[in-house]
Amino acid sequence: MDNYKKELYEYLSGFATEQRMQKFENIIQLRSRYLTVVVEDVFQPHNASAVLRSAECFGVQDVHIIENVNKYNPSTDISLGSHQWLTLTRHSKSENNSLSCIQALRKKGYRIVATTPHKNDCLISELDLTKGKVALFFGTEIDGLSDTIMNEADEFVKIPMSGFTESFNISVSAAICMYETMKNLKASNVNWKLSESEMLDIKLDWVKESVRSSDLLESEFKKARGISE
Repeated sequence: MDNYKKELYEYLSGFATEQRMQKFENIIQLRSRYLTVVVEDVFQPHNASAVLRSAECFGVQDVHIIENVNKYNPSTDISLGSHQWLTLTRHSKSENNSLSCIQALRKKGYRIVATTPHKNDCLISELDLTKGKVALFFGTEIDGLSDTIMNEADEFVKIPMSGFTESFNISVSAAICMYETMKNLKASNVNWKLSESEMLDIKLDWVKESVRSSDLLESEFKKARGISE
């Protein structure tokens, strides 16, 4: 399968500019799945969009979206197309989407880390990244994270604050936590980079987003090699 993907990637690359393809190669080296971000029931479009934009800017490839009550509707004016470079997973089909998301992430080896003040919490800058992959969960400003996530969380982190206000806007919180965690990852000995197979999958998605009528081109590619749809 990887050989097919490599050949398809090379084929589609011929329809994109050399500068665009070089940018893919540069950016993919800075992408990570060691940290993933999870947002629960965020309904304000500007907050939803800002989280995606920050994730893309800081190199966090995966964003999980829990939709128990509110549908996640990012604003394209704020996200600036960042969603097309990310891997988004929506959790909206279970009776308890928060729990199903946690279970799916645990199967992939993630620690469930709730971003909220708690008696057993630590500062985001003190989070031990050597213990394994991290899934950072963010809730709404008004309600915070659900009881399901609070009860299931393995760890809790908080952002240091010096004012009277109890919390940051969710998009600000997410940006601070992603910046701090990615900065610490890159300064550590942790292998935070993507595997070669993951890089290929993501670059293939990117080139498909960049090339006009990529689905038709892929169909032609398959026909030329005798591959059935």
